[in-house]
Amino acid sequence: MIPAGWQVATVSDICKLQNGHGFRPPDWSESGYPIIRIQNLNGSQNFNYFAGMPEQKWLVPPGQILFAWAGTKGASFGPTIWNGPTGVLNQHIFKVFPAKGVDKDWLYVALRHVTDRIEAKAHGFKATLVHVKKSDIDQHSVLLPPMCEQRYIANTLATWDRAIETVEALIANARAQKQALMQQLLSGHRRLPGFSEPWEWADFADIFGRVRTKNAEGNTNVLTISAQHGLISQVEYFNKSVASDDVRGYSLLQRGDFAYNKSYSDGYPMGAIKPLDRYDSGIVSSLYICFRLTRRGFDHDFFRHYFEAGLFNREIAAIAQEGARNHGLLNVSVVEFFETSLHIPQPGEQAAIAKVINAAEAEEQAHQAQLTALRQEKAALMQQLLTGKRRVKLPESEVA
Repeated sequence: MIPAGWQVATVSDICKLQNGHGFRPPDWSESGYPIIRIQNLNGSQNFNYFAGMPEQKWLVPPGQILFAWAGTKGASFGPTIWNGPTGVLNQHIFKVFPAKGVDKDWLYVALRHVTDRIEAKAHGFKATLVHVKKSDIDQHSVLLPPMCEQRYIANTLATWDRAIETVEALIANARAQKQALMQQLLSGHRRLPGFSEPWEWADFADIFGRVRTKNAEGNTNVLTISAQHGLISQVEYFNKSVASDDVRGYSLLQRGDFAYNKSYSDGYPMGAIKPLDRYDSGIVSSLYICFRLTRRGFDHDFFRHYFEAGLFNREIAAIAQEGARNHGLLNVSVVEFFETSLHIPQPGEQAAIAKVINAAEAEEQAHQAQLTALRQEKAALMQQLLTGKRRVKLPESEVA
């Protein structure tokens, strides 16, 4: 059903897409116009520059709608409103110009809706990296309401955007406070009231025992380590299992056990240590070093935060063989790993520190849940408003 007064159109009817220029390394300079690449659409301030005389069609002023036609699903692919400095546009990105009778803000929302449809159809290698042709975008159909209704649809959704931005700011603030607490409390630089006993160096092997159990029970919950989600099922994270067909040699973990992934990544220069807290059990590759807390009275959450804060990195750096990084893996032996030490307080202070950080963590998670709900509600509302299943209420003057 097409709402009264609306029209069926295509993307090519509502806007013009103009491709950027293919800037090459010989065109780069230390100053001049910043070259807007796909990574800059995600907020990166790492620019190359063009010092020559640009053609007018290359220039991008603040407020210009851009559309990355090659990028990462859910991140860089699709429309963006450029809020950076005036620059020149690189290839793989379109400048978007609204057609006559099309509101710019509504156009951005409509292109966002089209992007969702394109990403939903992505499969195979395109499930993450999406790459389309101009004709693939132009041919998508949209429902075009009158200009006045376009404006009110855009304004309604902008209200949700402002709410989302507010919660994102709350998350950033909560995360910064949590990280500050972790660095201060877990290092002993800041002490909680009532605790004054000196911290001690304890042998890793006196606190943790190695998990040696292999997957003899036929567990199929293959886990991987994610920076954001910790130990998570490969099926849940990748939407498929990338493990070997025979997983009997994998290590079997129980809830609360830790796994150390020797692969280094952003934020984890010495690899990541994560506990299993999403499932009762799971299995990991034998490349992981697995261990569990065995010292009675010691606080599990204290060590979870200790590892996450990177306070164990110095110990790992001391045993990682210099120059032995191979395909992203650190060369860390199991024997030397268990010969390391931890700088820790007494059990009572461990529990008190964990309680404070857990509270900060819970605040961040509550804001994150609120953000997820807002994004889902906005997506549902956008679907309804752009298809006319739900109509905005216009003032009498606009209706007339």
